[in-house]
Amino acid sequence: MDRLRSPGGCPWDAEQTHASLAPYLLEETYEVLDALDAGDRAHLREELGDLLLQVVFHARLAVEHETEPWSIEEVARGIVHKLVGRHPHVFGDVAVDGAGEVEANWEALKTAEKQRQSLLDGIPAALPALARADKVLGRLGRSTLDVPLPAGDSYGARLLSLVAEARAAGVDAETELRRTTAALAQRITAAEAAARTHTNRLVGTDPARTASQVTNVCPLSVAPEPGSGNSAHGGGGGVHQPGCRSR
Repeated sequence: MDRLRSPGGCPWDAEQTHASLAPYLLEETYEVLDALDAGDRAHLREELGDLLLQVVFHARLAVEHETEPWSIEEVARGIVHKLVGRHPHVFGDVAVDGAGEVEANWEALKTAEKQRQSLLDGIPAALPALARADKVLGRLGRSTLDVPLPAGDSYGARLLSLVAEARAAGVDAETELRRTTAALAQRITAAEAAARTHTNRLVGTDPARTASQVTNVCPLSVAPEPGSGNSAHGGGGGVHQPGCRSR
């Protein structure tokens, strides 16, 4: 990375900033999650390497800062310091009874270190909505505050209640929805493959005929979103098949 950023190195790498690299950091993080969900260890190794590259890249940019430079070595030392400080039951003489106390101690130490004034401090506003809701509910649950959840039948209130219900059951709502959506995507892919196979079989009954000449064989299409103005009938979304004519 030093060579890439130095004179005579890579022009693209030389132009990058923390801000310009931010989208890649987010993308690589999600690709790591995809590899985890897929259970593909080889892919996970590759994606962790790509994510590590982002850490190295940002650290290399930090070295070049005119007034507050720091290096990848300082990043690593910070991690070591944090791990030692947050595990007094391992590196000190604090006794704990189970993982629950470890987590409680971690949060207490973190709050003291960062001098937080609010239990919401440190929760990134850019987190996905379900993940942020889970974080907020978790912080609230560990506090002594008595704050009721928003009432009503709005989608937001109902979603927040579902996240709270998931937390109570020990389920991470963000992960659960991501996995369920992935399962739906697999079903869609399978349905598309089945539709193509069906079309190919019909075409194969008469080699002289092409797919466009087979009666009632139509490609799947996706209807426009409601209000998009692209639908001839102004209907809602969904998968549909346009009318077909025999030739």
